[in-house]
Amino acid sequence: MKKPLALIVDDEPDIRELLELTLGRMEIQTHSAENYQSAALLLQQKTFDLCLTDMRLPDGNGLDLVDFIQKLPKPIPVAVITAHGSMDTAIQAMKKGAFDFVSKPIDLTGLRQLVGSALKLSNTELPKERRTRHTLLGESPVMREIRSRIDKLARSQAPVYISGESGSGKELVARLIHQQSSRNDKPFVAINCGAIPHELMESEFFGHKKGSFTGAVSDKKGLFQAADGGTLFLDEVADLPQALQVKLLRAIQEKKVRPVGEQLEIPVDVRLLSATHRNLADMVKAGIFRQDLYYRINVIDLVLPPLRERSSDIPMLTENILNKMTDGNKPGVSAEALADLQRYRFPGNVRELENILERALALYDGNTIEADDLNLPIAISNDVDLPDYDPAKESLEDYLDGIERKAITSALEENKWNKTAAAKQLGLTFRSFRYRLKKLNMEE
Repeated sequence: MKKPLALIVDDEPDIRELLELTLGRMEIQTHSAENYQSAALLLQQKTFDLCLTDMRLPDGNGLDLVDFIQKLPKPIPVAVITAHGSMDTAIQAMKKGAFDFVSKPIDLTGLRQLVGSALKLSNTELPKERRTRHTLLGESPVMREIRSRIDKLARSQAPVYISGESGSGKELVARLIHQQSSRNDKPFVAINCGAIPHELMESEFFGHKKGSFTGAVSDKKGLFQAADGGTLFLDEVADLPQALQVKLLRAIQEKKVRPVGEQLEIPVDVRLLSATHRNLADMVKAGIFRQDLYYRINVIDLVLPPLRERSSDIPMLTENILNKMTDGNKPGVSAEALADLQRYRFPGNVRELENILERALALYDGNTIEADDLNLPIAISNDVDLPDYDPAKESLEDYLDGIERKAITSALEENKWNKTAAAKQLGLTFRSFRYRLKKLNMEE
């Protein structure tokens, strides 16, 4: 079996020798270069599996080499070696496409983990976008671009910040990044930061030693240790209290955690993905979220579009959801019903589409789902401005019911409580109007 081939780029002979010996013991062949020009020439002459480059080179820097490698017909994983504390430089390199970074003095255990992860990256010719298209559905240009970016992000260790409205599929995207990455044989650990009581957060994240506080009856591993070697997904990261933000920042930068009650730090190898439906940049400006942590978790950002901005995907999503709900014996959906779904603004995104279709299955006549069976919320389908939806304050159902109740009350008042006239004004059949009144306890 052919040995992997790595390129080492550093102007210090001692560092080159250390890296050559370390990789040689891992059964990896190496070629070395002392400057950018020599490295670029070697990259054009030979097919490498990995590149390790110092950030400072006599005739350029590691960032130039990262750019050069990204433009190759088949880019390879490249890790940059930075001076201790040069986190800004490391982040810049990962934004440009570097796989990961190594800080001086070089920790050989961490280096071996990094090299092992890099070499595990798939070299298959099949574009991974084809693998994800059956999970992350949609053929709209924006969804094709999202799947393409997932492919690229999976080939990196850079922290990714996934933003998007509630129900837009942030955790699904995080899982896909993990599944396509070299870490896919290790744990994917997801946690909702808003669901953990503040007094337990440090213990949940970093673990604790037996007896470290009342109730600590045994040693416990934290989320970082549980995800060691794999991916840690922090959903609703905006809900983290400031005291924990400081400790999280240190854990990310040092790649070490200290359990509650423990004196020594424990090394952890975790790829961090985070998400929230809130605007973190605004929270940073307001002083609610630490700026240094924001820049550390937001090395690469991935913005998921709301469903209303990709309405052409709704027929495909509808078919897929109905297939799952009916074990393949799905009913038809009328053209009018599909048109209504594509006009609807979906504040709850794909999650809300699932709710609407589940309800329609309970109401339709057994042949075809009609527009009336959907019972889309009134105000939204008639382009009325909506207050922002905050899932931390109320459920999606309560939010939509409140808007619908206001719209119905307004229509009834304008039509002197004539239900037939109010239904007509709202563009509803009388049957659908009566269903809504009953659902909202407004029949009196």
